[in-house]
Amino acid sequence: MKLEKNLAGISRRDLFRVAGRYGLSSTLLAAGSFGGAMSLANLAAAAESSYEKRFAKEPKHVLKFGAAGFNQQNLLIERAGCLEFARDLEERTDGEIRIEFIGNNQICGQLSCVEKAQQGIVDIYAASTQNSAGGAPYLNVLDYAYMFRSRADQYYFMYSPDSQRILRDPFEKRHGLKFLFTHAELRGIQLGLSWEDKPTVTSIDQLAGTKNRVTGTQLGRIAMNALNLNPVPVAWEETLDGLKQGLIDGAETWASAVAYANMSPVVSQCVDLKFFCGTEHTAMNAQSFDNLGGELQDAVMESSYLTQVHVQAANEAALVNTVGFSHPHQGPDTIFAQNNVRVAALSDAELKKAEEMCSPEFQPQLWEQWRERINGWAGGIDTYQDIYDGVRQNPHTLAENVEPRRWWRG
Repeated sequence: MKLEKNLAGISRRDLFRVAGRYGLSSTLLAAGSFGGAMSLANLAAAAESSYEKRFAKEPKHVLKFGAAGFNQQNLLIERAGCLEFARDLEERTDGEIRIEFIGNNQICGQLSCVEKAQQGIVDIYAASTQNSAGGAPYLNVLDYAYMFRSRADQYYFMYSPDSQRILRDPFEKRHGLKFLFTHAELRGIQLGLSWEDKPTVTSIDQLAGTKNRVTGTQLGRIAMNALNLNPVPVAWEETLDGLKQGLIDGAETWASAVAYANMSPVVSQCVDLKFFCGTEHTAMNAQSFDNLGGELQDAVMESSYLTQVHVQAANEAALVNTVGFSHPHQGPDTIFAQNNVRVAALSDAELKKAEEMCSPEFQPQLWEQWRERINGWAGGIDTYQDIYDGVRQNPHTLAENVEPRRWWRG
C-alpha cells in the first residue's frame, strides 16, 4: 500500500537523484516536512532550500545518526520521531549542530545500531530497545511482563523523573549511551497466513504451542516460555521471510512495526497481548553528548523533549488512521484493512490470565535471576517494583492525555 501519498509520484531513482545533488539528509528532511502531495520539482526545490539553510554556516559538530531501517516514508507509519528530532536540533542550534541522517540499514540495523553507537561509529542511533538489548543488556529493564498496563503507562514513565533514576542513568553508566526519547507500544503476537482461515483469537490458550519469533530481549523469552509461545530468535530483517515461508507461526512485535516493515501482507491476525514493551528509542553516544558543551547539550535535551511530545501524539493518531490498529472497526484505507489483518483484542479476563501465567507479580521465581542482575546493575534498587508502583500512579487511560514533563529536571 502506498500510504506515503506525499511521495507517491516520485520514484526511488528520482529521490536518489535529488539526494545526489543536495545530500540525502537534506532531501529526507525536506520530504519529511511535506504535509501533502509533492512533485519531483517540489521535492527538488524543498531539498535545495533545506540544503542552503543547513549549509549556510559551518557547524561546530556534525553528528552521524544511524537509524536502522527507517526512512522518510516508513517514519510516517511508525512515528518514531527521528527526522523531527534532526530538523528541530539543527534549527534550535542555528546550524551549530548538523545531523547526517543514515537510514535504510545503510550503516547499521536493528541489532547492530547500539554497538555502532557504543563504538562511536555513529553518534546517535534509532532501534527498538528489545533488539538493542543484545548489545546493551540493561535495556531489559523495560521488558518485565505486564509491568506496563497501557501505552499511557509507558509515556507516563518516560516523562517521569523515575525514568532518569531507573532507566536513563544506569543505562548511561553501564553502556555509555544517553537515552533521548522513544515511541511506545505494547507487544503482541503477529500470526502468519496459516491463521488466515482460523477464527479470530480470543484466548491465550489458542496460541499455546505456536512457534514465534523473539527479539534480543532476554526477559521477553521468559514471558514467552511461560505462555507456551516457544520463542525462536530470528533477526528482524529475516522475520518477513520466516512468516512468508511458514517457518514460524508468528512474531512477537507491535502493530506499527508490522505496518512500517511491510509485513502486513504475510500477517493475518494481530493479537493484542500487551505483554511487554515495544519501544523504538533514539539514544546518543554519551561521549559525543559530553563533547557538545553546556548550551548545545541543553538543545539536545529540549529537542528530545519536543520530539517525545510529537511522537506521543503522532503515533497515537497513526495507529488508528494509518496502521488500522483498532477494534472492531478499521478505516478502509488503513494498512491493516487493505491487507486483511484482523486485530484480535483479548478480554480483560483473558489478559489477566496471561498476566498470571507469566508476570513477576504472579510468577516471581521465573524472574529472580534476571531481576537480581538488573537490580545490581542499577545500584541495588528494585527496578521492577519501582516501575510497577510508579506507573500505577498514572491517572490516564489514553496515551494522548498523559502530561509531558521534562524528565531530567526532577
